[in-house]
Amino acid sequence: MKPNDFSQLTITDVQFLPIVKEYAKKIDLVDTINHLVDTEMELKPGIIILGMVLDTLSGRSPLYRLMNFLEEKDTELLLGEGIPSSRFTDHNIGRALDRIYETGTQKIFSQLSQNAVGGFQIETTGAHYDTTSISVYGDYAMTDEPFKITYGHSKDKRPDLKQFLVEMLCVDRNIPLFGTTRDGNASDKTLNNELLSDISRHMATHGLDRNAFIYVADSAFVTQDNLEKAGTGIKFLSRLPATYKECGRVIQEAVGCDNWIDTGVIAETEDSEKRPAARYKTFDTTVVLGSIVYRAIVVHSSAHDKRRQKRIDNLLKKNKSELEKGIKKVMAETYFCEADAVAAAEKLSRIPKASDCYAISTSINAVNKYRRGRPKQGEKRDVERVDYTIDVAIVEDDSKVRILRQEAGCFVLLTNLDSPFERDAWHAEDLLRLYKNQGGIEQNFGFLKDPVIVNSVFLKKNSRIEVLGMILLISLLIWRLIERSMRLYLKQSQTTITGWLKRRTQQPTSFMMSTKFHTILVIKNGRNRQLARPLKDVHLEYLKALDVDPEVFITP
Repeated sequence: MKPNDFSQLTITDVQFLPIVKEYAKKIDLVDTINHLVDTEMELKPGIIILGMVLDTLSGRSPLYRLMNFLEEKDTELLLGEGIPSSRFTDHNIGRALDRIYETGTQKIFSQLSQNAVGGFQIETTGAHYDTTSISVYGDYAMTDEPFKITYGHSKDKRPDLKQFLVEMLCVDRNIPLFGTTRDGNASDKTLNNELLSDISRHMATHGLDRNAFIYVADSAFVTQDNLEKAGTGIKFLSRLPATYKECGRVIQEAVGCDNWIDTGVIAETEDSEKRPAARYKTFDTTVVLGSIVYRAIVVHSSAHDKRRQKRIDNLLKKNKSELEKGIKKVMAETYFCEADAVAAAEKLSRIPKASDCYAISTSINAVNKYRRGRPKQGEKRDVERVDYTIDVAIVEDDSKVRILRQEAGCFVLLTNLDSPFERDAWHAEDLLRLYKNQGGIEQNFGFLKDPVIVNSVFLKKNSRIEVLGMILLISLLIWRLIERSMRLYLKQSQTTITGWLKRRTQQPTSFMMSTKFHTILVIKNGRNRQLARPLKDVHLEYLKALDVDPEVFITP
């Protein structure tokens, strides 16, 4: 090539995508999919899925004009092969999706998650399960396999839209291990029951027997069928619904005993004056459900308490208003004998129910009624009769209100980890921390529903929507592995990294990382590549935390 010959010069905006490619390589994404999916297509399905994952995490809608996305990219750098973008047609992608569906999305994702667990040494003790609904716009009159798009209980609060469900099982807080799509009207209670039949098989693929992990789920898990299926073989941790009488009983027991164990702050986020971290205290006890004794952990949360105080204030206001209505007529009465007044006062004192937070205090006033006319000078007025009135005061029962406010900040965890050995290994604080990690799976659902990630579900075949779900799960898996790697490095090295507004942090997110690399441009001239500008210190510290060589930006 002649000097100053720029005919082959291209400049591509790579941003953080080479890091995504590197993490896809760490879980052996391309080779695993190519090995599992039997196809004679020249464009291998592993390469297609990698391109779709990059497209997804770039902030575009996956499966929509992937060819346009790759047209402006260095495919050799990002995909490992210099494949022309024109080959990523909708037809070729559709064929690959159909072959992937025939192979089995669960089979493929299970193998990739197994690669991640082994390669990143992920803790699999706590398995967190939950479901969410994905709403769709349009008719979607489809009832073909593998699931039905229909109306159901909308967790998006959009009952006017059809939907399908996504269920997910995560470990190490938010690393997806299993996920699939289900009917839009499926019940969480039924799905929990079905997964209990398969969870041992899922975990066995990661070398865990049925007693080596704890199944963590929300309160929808707690039904008689699910508890019976779990038995003592599958260890579980859930939340006891407030609809159970035992829930109220043990909360009252904990507040009455006032023998809490102070757990303090368990959140990883930093405490601040404007956003104080929740503080917890626990009380270990038991409940009886269907003649079976289970271990119960009553938890008091300061944050939970604050959220419910307004509700209690409204309850007290309503309680007092109802009492005022009940006594209004009695207070207006005049009684002509003391016995009638005493009887009325006693009746008033019995109006508050045992559950009311107020008591009624009464006092009887004697009111002299005099004869008409002015008495003669020097004479006293003659009393014709004595009437009686009742003064009433509604008095707040301080002890009841104090107990009510304490109970309002409580919830109950339910588990069958109740043997002496399990109690010694899993203290109340440990179980609380494990349950609070359920928030990680909620964050994952937020990722799946992010309009930047999934602008709309537009595919008209359920089978291809299922594959779309797998692609999103793979994207989520890589996204969470990136975040986990950074945080683990910072924790082990006891260092911090540049966060928002150049503040140091120990809790970086993948999105935070992505914003640091948004200006990365790569210049390619023939086979040679170089960065348009050298990497900055902030880039290098993130790459060090990610254990990624800076060469990924210029070496395919």
